[in-house]
Parts: sequence; structure tokens; C-alpha cells
Amino acid sequence: MTKKSIYILLLISTLFTSCIPLKELVYLQDKSTSSEQNNIKEVDLKPYRLQVNDIISINIKAIDPKLVSIFNTSENGSSTTAKSESTLYFDGFTVDDHGNIRMPILGEINVIGYTLEEVRIKIEKKLLEEYFKSEANLFVTVKLGGFRYTINGEVGSTGTKMLFKEHVNIMEAIANAGDITTVGNRRAVTVIRQNPTGVQMQELDLTDVDVMKSPFYNLQPNDYIYVKPLRQKTWGTGQTGIQSIGTIITLLSLATTVYLIIKN
Repeated sequence: MTKKSIYILLLISTLFTSCIPLKELVYLQDKSTSSEQNNIKEVDLKPYRLQVNDIISINIKAIDPKLVSIFNTSENGSSTTAKSESTLYFDGFTVDDHGNIRMPILGEINVIGYTLEEVRIKIEKKLLEEYFKSEANLFVTVKLGGFRYTINGEVGSTGTKMLFKEHVNIMEAIANAGDITTVGNRRAVTVIRQNPTGVQMQELDLTDVDVMKSPFYNLQPNDYIYVKPLRQKTWGTGQTGIQSIGTIITLLSLATTVYLIIKN
């Protein structure tokens, strides 16, 4: 085999092994062999149950705003929708190590393991039994102080993120973090979830449309997401065909230069 043939084989093999194929970059591909349209069955969303260190915002309204102003931490009982993350941290109610929150006048209320709706009903019932009559037309809202999650690995922007939404799926979370980089492994995205019984870990293949059937597709507050890198990142030969050719040309030029120096 001639040197020319060896160089050609080297070029072809490098292109095939170093380039990232399109199927590794496309999300939610239909990989079923059936020609019928793939209808994804909706996964039942279980309501989130509060855990220690969660921050919730509580707003109480009535016909007479002065009657409920002492129960609200915000001035004039204003809505928390326009508040910044830092304001929610200081004015919201944090679930302590005993599973309680401390509210003005009402004191400590146990909320650990409760849903937001259950907390709302609990507070409303306590207010009506001890402080108000039904004619006051109480209106209580209870929300999480933002949907917080942490993302790391091969994404545009790592760190702890906050979205002011009640429900967030993993595609939205990744998009909010600047998307997965070209060398990120979309087939191996790990979600780590803390719950009252321990820690759960699940690896998701985001290139497969069936990932939407997974209970981990829809995130829960405080989930941790890790995106693994592809092997091409460590090879350093380029992510596209043009980059790989440039790398090969550079290596061949270096080899030729070294050969001529040694020969002379």
C-alpha cells in the first residue's frame, strides 16, 4: 500500500470517527419502525409536595385590605408576581428543618409533605376559624417562590436557574440554560431528584421522542441536571467535517516539517 493510500484512509477514518452525526444533535426523534403517527401518551403530573428549604409565597386578600394587611409580609399586600428572586427569598416563607413556616399572627404552620393547594386550604380554614367570618370573602393564594433547578455539564450556561412557572419540563430547562452544546451527549442526560424517601437518579435520551413518557421528563423543583460530554470532545479532532480536515492538514504539515528537519 502506497503512502498516498495510507493518507487517504487516515483522512476518511478520521472524518467518520471525529465528526458528530446529525442524529446525535436532533431532539425527540421518532425511532419507531411503525409508519403510523407516534402519539405520546400524556404522563400524569403528580402535584409537588413541599420539602425542607422550599420557599413559598402566600398572599391573602379580602374585601377590606386593612383587615388582612397584618397577615401579609409584603407592603400593602401586593402580589408577588412582580417581585425579584432576591425579594422572594427575604419576604417568602421558608420551610424549616421541622417542616414549618412562620406567618405573622398565625405563627408556625406545618407544611412539609403538603401540596400548595393543601397549604392554601389549611391557611384559609385557620383564618376563618380564628379571625374572620365567611362574609370577609377571603382569597388566599399559595405559590412556590419560583421553580428552581441546577444544571451542569455541556450546556451554554451552567448553574442554578429560576423560572417563574408552576410546571417545567427538561426541554424548557435546557433551553433556559442556553441549550446543550455540540459536544454534549443528548442521549445521556442525567436527572437527580431529592425526595422525602431518598435520592432518585434517571438517565434520559433526549434524541428519542419516547422520553416524554418518562416521569422525569417533567421536572420537580430542586432537580439537578447533568449533561455528559461526547467522546469527540476529548479527541480534539473537530466537531464537523471541515474542522476535522483542518486538524488533519495541520497534523500532516507538522509531520512533514519534522520529517524534513530530521532528514536534513
